[in-house]
Amino acid sequence: MSAVSPGHPPPDSGRGHPLLLVIDPAARAVDGESVRIAKDVLCAGAYSVKVCVPDSAEEAERALAHRGRRHPVVLGDDAALLRMVRALHRDRTLGEAPVALVPIGPRSALARGLGVPGQVLAAARAVLDGVERELDLLVDESGGIVLGTLSIPCGTPVSQTAAHWWTPVEKTARSLVRTLTAPIPVNGQQPRQRLRVEADGVLLADLDQPVQEISVRTSPSGVAEVFVRRTEGAEHVRAQARTITVSGRDFRYRADSAVTGPVRSRTWTVERSAWRLTVPR
Repeated sequence: MSAVSPGHPPPDSGRGHPLLLVIDPAARAVDGESVRIAKDVLCAGAYSVKVCVPDSAEEAERALAHRGRRHPVVLGDDAALLRMVRALHRDRTLGEAPVALVPIGPRSALARGLGVPGQVLAAARAVLDGVERELDLLVDESGGIVLGTLSIPCGTPVSQTAAHWWTPVEKTARSLVRTLTAPIPVNGQQPRQRLRVEADGVLLADLDQPVQEISVRTSPSGVAEVFVRRTEGAEHVRAQARTITVSGRDFRYRADSAVTGPVRSRTWTVERSAWRLTVPR
């Protein structure tokens, strides 16, 4: 479902960009008032706004694919931002325009870490008057992406129930809230795990060297920072690399807020300046 506000003549600021406003169903479920406030601010301040209230992932992706010159803006939490970036990356249109987010929902730590204001009004004003920040992506061979941090908690994993994000809000609001607010399961004690870790072909850990944790994140220098925490008494390892490969017995990993796996091998590659995010000046 979509609607277009006619707007007014574009001024000299970023308010002159036409916007595609995608309202995430979970945001409507958890905080409809914040959705209304953000929508009113953006529709009043932007030159032209097309509002999309999708009832399915396919509908949201169709709206993104047919947005023309409109800059995509999502009202939702970290998961909503990830879905939008993933869809644009899969469609090979991620670099065409900056992405913007107004955080609404219980999980917005990723957005705040990327520079998006946590308050609805401040974030909406940043969409209108902010600047574009170039950011890197971590992309794996299966098409998965990481915006913030990748980590392998290296314990006996507990399977995470997948959330069906795009079912009708009236039927799923309560289950959505439970899914969004539930912590990721972690064992009380994490046993050692034997994994092989390579950074640009350099071996950081091998199967005979148990590790407790592996974390990877992009950095402003255009490479990923890799940290391997070994077992007690062993020296930890830090490195920078464009390509990171982890392999070994079945393991799960957390990419931003989502747990994936089990897998036996995964390679992540840094895509430099792959996308742009609108943040305050």
